[in-house]
Amino acid sequence: MLDPISMAAITAVLGAVGSGVASEAGKWAWETAGGLVRRMAGREVAAPTRPEERDAVARIIHDSVRSDPELARTWSTFARTVQTTGATVGRPRLPASVRFFTDRKGAMKLLDREADRKADGRPRVALLYGDDSMGTSALAVHWGWRAESLFPDGQLYVDLGRRGTGSAHTAGSALRELLLRLGLRDERVPPSETDRIDTFHRVVADRKLLLVLDHARSAAQIAPLLTSAPSVLTLVVARRPLSGLDAFPVPVGPLADRDAARLLTKIVGKQVMRSARAALPAVLARCGGSPYALRAAAPRLLDPGPLAAAPPPALPHHEPTGGLTMSDSDPVRTAAEDAYRLLRPDAARLYRLMGLRHWPAFDAEAAARVAGIDVDAAEELLGGLADALLLEHTDNGRYRYRPSVRAHAEEAAYRHEGIAGCSAATTRAVEYYLRLSVTAARAALPESWRVPDALADSPDHVYVGRGDAVARLAVELPNLVEAVATAEAFGKPDTVLTLCRALWPLQLKAGHHEAVLPALRIGTAVADAQVPGNRTAGALHAQLAHTLGELQLWDEAGAEAAAAARDERAAGHTRGLASAIEFLGLLRLRQWRFADAYDCFDEAYAVLDGIGPDDEGAADVPRARALLERHRGRALRGLGRLDEAQEHARRALAAFRANGEAYNTARALTDLAEILLAAAEPAAALPLTDEAIRILSEENADQHVEYLRRLRERCSGPQE
Repeated sequence: MLDPISMAAITAVLGAVGSGVASEAGKWAWETAGGLVRRMAGREVAAPTRPEERDAVARIIHDSVRSDPELARTWSTFARTVQTTGATVGRPRLPASVRFFTDRKGAMKLLDREADRKADGRPRVALLYGDDSMGTSALAVHWGWRAESLFPDGQLYVDLGRRGTGSAHTAGSALRELLLRLGLRDERVPPSETDRIDTFHRVVADRKLLLVLDHARSAAQIAPLLTSAPSVLTLVVARRPLSGLDAFPVPVGPLADRDAARLLTKIVGKQVMRSARAALPAVLARCGGSPYALRAAAPRLLDPGPLAAAPPPALPHHEPTGGLTMSDSDPVRTAAEDAYRLLRPDAARLYRLMGLRHWPAFDAEAAARVAGIDVDAAEELLGGLADALLLEHTDNGRYRYRPSVRAHAEEAAYRHEGIAGCSAATTRAVEYYLRLSVTAARAALPESWRVPDALADSPDHVYVGRGDAVARLAVELPNLVEAVATAEAFGKPDTVLTLCRALWPLQLKAGHHEAVLPALRIGTAVADAQVPGNRTAGALHAQLAHTLGELQLWDEAGAEAAAAARDERAAGHTRGLASAIEFLGLLRLRQWRFADAYDCFDEAYAVLDGIGPDDEGAADVPRARALLERHRGRALRGLGRLDEAQEHARRALAAFRANGEAYNTARALTDLAEILLAAAEPAAALPLTDEAIRILSEENADQHVEYLRRLRERCSGPQE
């Protein structure tokens, strides 16, 4: 068994605690670790953000516990409450393979060769590259399923180009997705990219896994995802060779005519192929050996009637009516154009309008609003577009475009609708997401002054509860991020600011910090340009500070919190100023700068004293003061001033009990129990943990309850 105070064990504990700071329980553990390190070092020690800094802190702990038996008992007691295990055992799987798969025997043999290569310390990596419509992704998935027995620990898949948030994956966001699929709970995924790399390599080190990285854009994007683990094979899928990537190349080109015909035969049957024999050469030529184009062409072989019976949609005089040729379009656009010409006018219009912007995954309600039709009609049309392969179904019942198909839809929209029509449709889409987000935000957090006011004629959505409203924001988040970018591009600053403010309940209650970050960066830039010194600018800087702090980007977070305080002070918004200073104090707690944190909380408390009984925000002052009492107690505990910390925690507890706030009561109980345990008073801490467990069990706060149960165990073990 590993020595609990060995360097390896100490480093593992610090890593596990640092990985869990996304949760409330994780923050307690992180602050507890910071207080212990300060006590051991006899001075303030900055919280580590990189592996080398964590190693230096581990050395401080190791040297202290080796020379002081009391500190050794204290650390061992704390370490027992920390879960250092990695992912739960699970077996992730690839997406479903395509029903009809033809040829690619040469590429399959090349993949077999790389999979069979003896381990020699080099990452086992193969690069499948080919044009967007050549079936590179399908080949990777098909081979993965065929070779499933080689990877008994599972097969991981991440689409690097379709993150679903309006942008491609970064290495950090891809690592987060992979760690979740490997079994880590959301709160255990490290906030920093560096720690995610370390955790990923550690988790996969002894596993037999296949990793498929689809739609890769550069070697730099995937470098952190590569591992030299001997039993991990990585398949990288890209449109072209990636300069700088040391990988076994597997080119994927067009299907030969014979194999293309074989694929069509599998889809439509031999009888149809015999009937279409005369047209087959032209079909094969237009499809250019593209599996996607061949699949899209198959319905026209099954039912050639619509092509002969109906003229194509009206086209401007400069467009060649004979159709596109392989010289001026890739096979995807050729197939899209062919399918588009067969659409009913209402379906063609919906196809054009929804393709004007990159809505990552939209539903029938959004489509109906953009096209000005009812939801049932939109659902029917979307289904037909998916049947024609002009749209793809997503896992959650929504729709999306292939990138090349969306480009075709956008071009068709500008040809047919004109600039004014396209602008009007895009405006309708942004307004839809604006109203949806504000309505959901107000349902999720109605008491918060940070949430924007309800808009006139807002949709009358009825949410089952706050959780339902937060869930709707989470589902729509990718589209909301795109709506922010669209509103900025269209010169609508007020819309940008309102959309960003509506993200606050999602940040506060569900995280999603990496996903909201691009939108908040846009929002603060727009606020600084349009409304500097305004309370809206202060609110957005505070939101950005909160998210940056959760991602452990502490220097940026501190600058944003200071900017929030600057704008709130300039606007004369006292409640907002106190909140911005509180944000800065919470950031200092995370950095183990306990004295600075306490000073911030004291300053915020003094600012609240400036709000009179009839002033704006007066009703919120008692609760804000109670929260600051909690925070002051946490800072004092980190400083080792336990008697004073108890006083503040007890005042916070009394206030929350009086107001009937169950969750904050449990949080204050947890604070006080931690303080009492630090003061070697386990008997006094025990009933507090029991009460907090009872309250939070009713709130379904499972993770917090689990932490409290480990805290309860400390009441009967060696104490600090």
